[in-house]
Amino acid sequence: MTTPVADTVANAIATPTKDQPYAALGLKPDEYEQIKTILGRRPTSGELAMYSVMWSEHCSYKSSKIYLRKFGTKTNDEMKKRLMVGMGQNAGVVDVGEGWAVTFKVESHNHPSYIEPFQGAATGVGGIVRDIISMGARPVAVMDQLRFGAIDNPDTARVVHGVVSGISFYGNCLGLPNIGGETVFDAVYQGNPLVNALAVGVLRHEDLKLANASGAGNKVVLFGARTGGDGIGGASILASDTFADGGPTKRPAVQVGDPFAEKVLIECCLELYKSDLVEAIQDLGAAGISCATSELAANGDSGMRVDLENVLLRDPTLTPEEILMSESQERMMAIVAPDKLDAFLEVTGKWDVETSVLGEVTGDGRLQIFWHGEQIVDVDPSTVAVDGPVYERPVAYPTWIDALRDDSASALPRSSDPADLRDQFLQLLTSPNLADTSWVTNQYDYFVLGNTALSFPDDAGMIRVDEESGLGFAIATDCNGRFCQLDPYAGAQLALAEAYRNVAVTGAVPTAVTDCLNFGSPENPEVMWQFGQAVDGLAEACLELGVPVTGGNVSFYNQTGDVPIFPTPVVGVLGIIDDVARRIPSGWQDAGENIYLLGVTATELSGSAWAGTVHGHLGGRPPAVDLAQEKRLAELIHAASQQELVSSAHDLSAGGLGQALAEATERFGVGARVWLREIMERDGVDAATALFSESTGRVIVSVPREEDVKFRGLCEGRGYPVLRIGVTDTEPTLEVQDVFTIPVAELRALSQATLPAVFGDTVAEPVGLTS
Repeated sequence: MTTPVADTVANAIATPTKDQPYAALGLKPDEYEQIKTILGRRPTSGELAMYSVMWSEHCSYKSSKIYLRKFGTKTNDEMKKRLMVGMGQNAGVVDVGEGWAVTFKVESHNHPSYIEPFQGAATGVGGIVRDIISMGARPVAVMDQLRFGAIDNPDTARVVHGVVSGISFYGNCLGLPNIGGETVFDAVYQGNPLVNALAVGVLRHEDLKLANASGAGNKVVLFGARTGGDGIGGASILASDTFADGGPTKRPAVQVGDPFAEKVLIECCLELYKSDLVEAIQDLGAAGISCATSELAANGDSGMRVDLENVLLRDPTLTPEEILMSESQERMMAIVAPDKLDAFLEVTGKWDVETSVLGEVTGDGRLQIFWHGEQIVDVDPSTVAVDGPVYERPVAYPTWIDALRDDSASALPRSSDPADLRDQFLQLLTSPNLADTSWVTNQYDYFVLGNTALSFPDDAGMIRVDEESGLGFAIATDCNGRFCQLDPYAGAQLALAEAYRNVAVTGAVPTAVTDCLNFGSPENPEVMWQFGQAVDGLAEACLELGVPVTGGNVSFYNQTGDVPIFPTPVVGVLGIIDDVARRIPSGWQDAGENIYLLGVTATELSGSAWAGTVHGHLGGRPPAVDLAQEKRLAELIHAASQQELVSSAHDLSAGGLGQALAEATERFGVGARVWLREIMERDGVDAATALFSESTGRVIVSVPREEDVKFRGLCEGRGYPVLRIGVTDTEPTLEVQDVFTIPVAELRALSQATLPAVFGDTVAEPVGLTS
């Protein structure tokens, strides 16, 4: 076997005019010239590979950086109080009390999941879990946020089956509960599905690890799976371009995941941390060794010397450039003190994790990489990992948006006929985006590890952190792309408000935010207007609610041809609960309790599920969001949970009151009798609006009779609008007086039939329930 010949630094100096395939690697001509200016020569092939992946949109945020700074500037001291690690590291870390911290982050794996749905989604889970490990934490849960094309499109089943199988395979094999997420179908995502994956980990404060390589003489160690040819150029080519026909880029292989290798890697890392054998650590995800070496060196204000031939390979024919760009999964890079190296190798040997010492940290501020003694990279690591291009892309107000906003749903016919209202209620209940998602979620294990306090189909997932005290966290993710298409500023705020409310209704206190901002091409000025509006809206709303953005992900180039997806800024909110025993479920469990509606209903049907499902309509302005009111509502529910005044709480959002009543009834099979007349009289709305409006700041709660006076007093004392709208009932039916009565069993059967009718039978019980 012959060793691949490398393009050395000396050769680069001697051959300044050599043609290089920068365009095929995703670099623009001016970016290539900028690299030559930085180096004072042409780059070597290895350097070109590194810059191409690290300067890609996916890794460098070159089109979004100027906007994302607002998340850092729009903060106050109160927001920083619990923030241990913010943006810039692998994941944000929040102090949850009692010496415990939680780290969480959401990222996209959109394009790989369209090309190879199973591996694309599986490696999305694996990658985000490694971000959590790299903070020194034990991963404790995952979630997923999925957007597919039209449910009846022939290609949708291919993507859905592959993505859901990939997520469930990887998460279940890791032994991590999947505790929540979203499944949305819309034709706008047909050629560009969104697969966003979120992971959460738990650590003690003193176990926190950062990705900063410092200390000259410390060893650079690569451990985990061997490096192969999968995923080469994934960040620069696959994730940073569109699927346009005849484009300049080739689609590289999607990464291939091995969850069993990752499970061993998790346990190995945790033992290394426990024995204090790691100075710094970085997972290898997008951009592979290029990313890990340059980011570790840049973050530590140090240099690094690496001998690339020491990398253990699955494929011995890989060139040095391919080794640098490979995105093979289940790999980590650690910085290890020389006197701890033997102990480090003993631990990796115990877990049978392959390990190679690649080089050491230097004090010269240069990242130098050698191949069989010849220098193939000599760069300032900051120019690769930190100081990439920053673009102020052209921005243009969309030419079509005013006409869209003028087409309000208020002009749509709203029937008061009970038969029509019953029919519309059932249309919504059985629509793909509101129907029961057990077909998806039953493929996931919710309860593995034994700390899941809430999961599907509750409004948020909840995990116990500490067995003794009951300390825990809740987490919810939300985004309504239809609202964001109408108004990206308001849409981003509505996504935050809904996730914030979903956490609040569990009894937890919303504390911190992560986001995954999915948009079309940044080279489209109208897309950049949408992006800027969404970031502004989210930053302002986080400041008003007092919840900091701890980190996240930007995913551009989500479009088919020239048609971008709806702006989809997915927002995840993490909340703290001091005792999970006080958690509040989303459905009523006992008959004879009073049902209250908190908040006011307005005629806000534009962008709603009712407008889309019943009328095939999208237009107008989305519902108004009152962030101060959302905060008051969250505080009210927390106070009610502390005093144990409510036995259930359910957020009102897509589908309005009608959908919330159906879900609260189906949750435990307990019926309800509800009346609309007081809502209609107090708020001046008709029956259709009372049932289907998506006004914000609203929650339904059930209150035991003996707590009724206290609960009403709590609402009145806090000045929050409250209305008794019904009672829970021994009869297993949902009765909306003077409108319809439907047995709970029928509601459940109808809701559960939608996805299986298209995708096949539902797994009978959630994985792990019977074990």
